[in-house]
Amino acid sequence: MNIKRETFAERVKKDWKRNRSLYILVIPVLIFYLIFHYKPMYGAIIAFKDYTPALGVSGSPWVGIKNFTRFFTGPYFERLLRNTLLISIYNLIFGFPAPIILALLLNEVRAKKFKLLAQTITYLPHFISLVVVTGMITNFCMTSGLFNDIIELFGGKRSPLLQNPYLYRPIYVASSIWQEIGWGSIIYLSALSGVDSQLYEAASIDGAGKWKQLIHVTMPAIMPTIIIMLILKMGSLMSLGYEKTILLYNPSTYETADVISSYIYRVGIGEQNWSYSTAIGLFNSVVNCMLLIITNKISKRCSDTSLW
Repeated sequence: MNIKRETFAERVKKDWKRNRSLYILVIPVLIFYLIFHYKPMYGAIIAFKDYTPALGVSGSPWVGIKNFTRFFTGPYFERLLRNTLLISIYNLIFGFPAPIILALLLNEVRAKKFKLLAQTITYLPHFISLVVVTGMITNFCMTSGLFNDIIELFGGKRSPLLQNPYLYRPIYVASSIWQEIGWGSIIYLSALSGVDSQLYEAASIDGAGKWKQLIHVTMPAIMPTIIIMLILKMGSLMSLGYEKTILLYNPSTYETADVISSYIYRVGIGEQNWSYSTAIGLFNSVVNCMLLIITNKISKRCSDTSLW
């Protein structure tokens, strides 16, 4: 019996007829990414050129890795790299577990009204404009601000906290945790809601208390979610937003506050040195990509959970 084999074009046509509505839904997303994410990648070529708007991207002369060499050998490279890594690592150490802990605590709350109130209070800071948040932080850290009132209450002396370079990183990290802890806990609460309640009942029958249930039931159940979020976090380790930095730092805290993104903003927008700032941004993106690939590979070997 001869069986007619479908050609590739026929399979595509049949699949289009079967899933037409889904493909139509995907088309706007693809267009968005093509226009705003993939097309701008062509502009990264100016990192290897001495770009001037009058000559355009194609007409500007090539300079090779001159812009990268200038950054790596420049006076600010060590400071920028150190500050970016330290703030990012502090955010990872203290900020990454915070939403997990909050989600675990909220999951144990049985009073629905209190749980909704706690969720609402912790979610709200995420929706506050960053300009407003930094304004609040600036006012609270003033000599006459709330934080100094608390310090004085416990016998300390008043001082302008944001002028102290040694306090900038703790203030930055703590405020980031406060702003994002509630919003970040949503995905873990969703993962917790999918844990089979029969597992807790079986553990309880076996004599496991709340702590052992957390260790042997809850954590293994949400571990894949935690690992995926950690991989994504590592992929953006070097990507500290410049907005919060330029709104909080000042000349007295440059030594500990200035990061790669804020430097890119200064030289790119302020000094209009587009090729140099693009080279720095490209370096940042390559490092993030390498961290993502390495973390994903390690995770795949150790836990069989990975992005790909």
